[in-house]
Amino acid sequence: MNLSNCLCLSAKNISKVATYKINFGYKMNFKMPVSTVIAGLITVLVGYTSSAAIVFDAARTAGATPAQLASWLWALGLAMGLTCIGLSFKYKAPVVTAWSTPGAALLATSLAGYSMNQAVGIFLFSALLIMVAGFSGIFEKMADRIPVNIASAMLAGVLLHYGIDVFGGISQAPVLIVAMLATYLIMKRLAPRYAILLVLLVGIGLAIGQGQMSLSSVGFQMTRPEWITPSFSVKGMIGVGIPLFLVTMASQNLPGVAVLRANGYEAPISKLIGWTGVTNFVLAPIGCFAVNLAAITAAICAGPESHEDVKERYKASMAAGFFYLILGLLGATVGALFNAFPHQLVLGLAGIALFGTIGQSLSVAMRDELEREAALITLLVTASGVKIFDIGAAFWGLIAGLIVRQVMIKR
Repeated sequence: MNLSNCLCLSAKNISKVATYKINFGYKMNFKMPVSTVIAGLITVLVGYTSSAAIVFDAARTAGATPAQLASWLWALGLAMGLTCIGLSFKYKAPVVTAWSTPGAALLATSLAGYSMNQAVGIFLFSALLIMVAGFSGIFEKMADRIPVNIASAMLAGVLLHYGIDVFGGISQAPVLIVAMLATYLIMKRLAPRYAILLVLLVGIGLAIGQGQMSLSSVGFQMTRPEWITPSFSVKGMIGVGIPLFLVTMASQNLPGVAVLRANGYEAPISKLIGWTGVTNFVLAPIGCFAVNLAAITAAICAGPESHEDVKERYKASMAAGFFYLILGLLGATVGALFNAFPHQLVLGLAGIALFGTIGQSLSVAMRDELEREAALITLLVTASGVKIFDIGAAFWGLIAGLIVRQVMIKR
């Protein structure tokens, strides 16, 4: 029996003797077993440890100050917390939201040369597109217009350098990177759910032991949100805003919908997407770049480990929402912690966390032999980092792939 199963069984045993009760003053008694709370906590830990480094990379590319970085985390925590709690309670389904990890990776490679004000304008534009796509009901129709293999190839191209940087970092920090890779492989075999968390802990331990990291400057402090007045750049909205919207919808929201459907939940998808867009739009000026339906972490809340009763599992995602709110309020502390990390630790953690996403994207992109050339060209153009008219490579990769696909179909 692996570590994951042991923890789940322990949580179930505890839940037999301990239950959280919340009375709302009406005729409702809200009960939340310990197993449900633990599922929510694991959801948040997995979400943060697997991709927070990528969000920090995106913020640094945008030129964010430490205060602005903390504001990003405050806004994202608030957005995820409110949507997890509100949407789950409203529709009685384990609706878990998350920041767009592929979106953060895209921003980390595309925001160079743009000011923070222009970056906020890009966030607002992408959020507006998500709102329209959701509430209008055309989300599924729009997704059908972009073949899954082309969207996956674009995503793989955006993320590819993260995976490459892991192995490139071996020459600079061999002990650190090799130990993190070994931990990842061992934990993927024994307890895959906790693999990234253990990779992070091993990396921190080695960095401290080698004198590369000091936690003396990390203290408890509350976050103060920082408003950034948006500025709109046409080339930014086209070259970064549209790809941000596309990768969020195609690589995040679609799998999120699939998780809900696979577990038998029929929540109104158009409204879910629309409300994530509204939340994103309202909080964009303080750093909320993209919030979407989660897939991997949603599977934790939607699974039997969170609650034996399918109808009660929505409470696990509500618990996750409360934990997101807490981490959002402590965004300055989290930001200071990650700023203390050595650069190679951040790059290694981000790349290793994206191994699964890169592999899955490549698998989907190349599975159709007749459209393999189109997917390959999408991947190569996107990964090249080429800019034409100051418009980023992700957009041109998508355009190139669609053109090649059309030519090959005609042939």
